[in-house]
Amino acid sequence: MIILCAVFFPGLVILTKSRFSGRKGPGILQPMHEIWVLLRKESVFGNTTGFIFRSAPVVSLASLFCAALLIPFPGHMIWLSFTGDFVFFAYILALGKFFSIVGALDTGSPFEGMGASRETLYSMLAEPAFFILMGSLAMFTGNYSFSEIFRNLYFGTHFSYIGGLLAVYLLVQIAMIENSRLPVDDPKTHLELTMIHEVMVLDNSGFDLALIQIGRALKFSLFGGLIANLLIPIQLFWVWQGLLFITIQGAFAMVVGLLESFRARNRMTANPQFILTLSSVALLAFLLVLILTARFSG
Repeated sequence: MIILCAVFFPGLVILTKSRFSGRKGPGILQPMHEIWVLLRKESVFGNTTGFIFRSAPVVSLASLFCAALLIPFPGHMIWLSFTGDFVFFAYILALGKFFSIVGALDTGSPFEGMGASRETLYSMLAEPAFFILMGSLAMFTGNYSFSEIFRNLYFGTHFSYIGGLLAVYLLVQIAMIENSRLPVDDPKTHLELTMIHEVMVLDNSGFDLALIQIGRALKFSLFGGLIANLLIPIQLFWVWQGLLFITIQGAFAMVVGLLESFRARNRMTANPQFILTLSSVALLAFLLVLILTARFSG
């Protein structure tokens, strides 16, 4: 279902942005059509690139598929579930990003190196927010794997509802940062001095560029799966859970399109402060969990 949602996610984001700007916009499957065209083209490699640059798109996409195996269906266990699997989830994604960054450096281009350094900084700053959030959910439920955490989540008080909203907000913002979208980066910019992710893939073409585009859609769908696990009641019949899963993924895509339609890009110097603010919000969620667990234990 994550792969299925990833097929429609980019098109729904573009369609939402088009409608809010007063345009009809392309069809919802237009991005997948462009990827299909790229898949049938050969990749062109520069003379300065080596095997790291050529293998980076494959490793990055493979890491995303591995991470997808850790996302449970709401209320159900998965076979690849173990204590601390959310740590493995974060660092298997980091492995793919590491190869993308090293691949950009392998081109020898100063512009791609500049984008790689910026993406490294932003990922490093966003990492504490994710771990504080998952640590808060683990403490709230008393479990330490995705499946057990989401199966034992219970929202029954005002504080828990606030904590749930903060968790959804953090996951949306982390997804925007990890995918280099607004307000941190603009995927439509063409000025190398202000580009982050897009400047890293300037030397990629054909089949390799298609893999990068697939990975971008899949990563958004992964975070949408985490949001769906937070919001879908485990008591529902699995058919209704599946429909809600797709609905939440679609709503997530429209939220991304809405944010990119009305939100300006941050100044480059303001991005670190903005990302560190997410850790402060995560600490607020952690404080709410401390209050809730103290009440429950009492």
